[in-house]
Amino acid sequence: MIGSPRIHYRLTDSTNDRARELAVAGAPHGTLVTADEQTAGRGRQGRAWVAPPRSAVTMSMVLRDLDEGSAAVALAAAVAVCDALAPLDCKIKWPNDVWVDRRKLAGILVEGRPQEGWAVLGLGLNVTTGREQFPADLRETATSLRIAGDDRDAEEVLRALLEALHARLGAPAAEVLAAWRERDALLGEGVRWRDGEGTAAGIDETGALLVDTGDRRVALDAGEVHLLR
Repeated sequence: MIGSPRIHYRLTDSTNDRARELAVAGAPHGTLVTADEQTAGRGRQGRAWVAPPRSAVTMSMVLRDLDEGSAAVALAAAVAVCDALAPLDCKIKWPNDVWVDRRKLAGILVEGRPQEGWAVLGLGLNVTTGREQFPADLRETATSLRIAGDDRDAEEVLRALLEALHARLGAPAAEVLAAWRERDALLGEGVRWRDGEGTAAGIDETGALLVDTGDRRVALDAGEVHLLR
């Protein structure tokens, strides 16, 4: 079972940074780093991840001997989050956010050194955060389990996440892709990105987002997309 050994901090800068240090030092597959609070938590594109103390699952895990790349890890992790939170109706917003009611509940960040055979899976999930505890600019776009009506605490959620991650990280790629596609929050929606806009048409076998622009279909393998409405 992944999640052992576990190193827990009451306060740290970034669980991903601590897990990267452990990976470089030879920590085994499944080593878990958690924290009550982070001072420099981060998501994709260098964004900060902010959560009040003990209100969220803040975790990073060392993964080794991966058959798939980081994109596949992110896909499997997003599906695992949805599994762990059932019966909530969770959706996945490409590339790696989990939504409830079209608001962000969780984010995933995968970093690593593929040439050395390891990656770090970082995951932040809002558990007991109240609406008023989010920064003002996030109150309309972020949510938590508590807001969604789930009263589990962070440790309960962490246990469910570890079970779901154990199952999904080892599952066949085709199975993970099918499960991800069932939860695709953008399918059929109008989206825009830095170089254009169109209608989201699912993901391909590599996890790239497919977008129909009217005259062609493009595959986006990196970056950010936003709903047109």
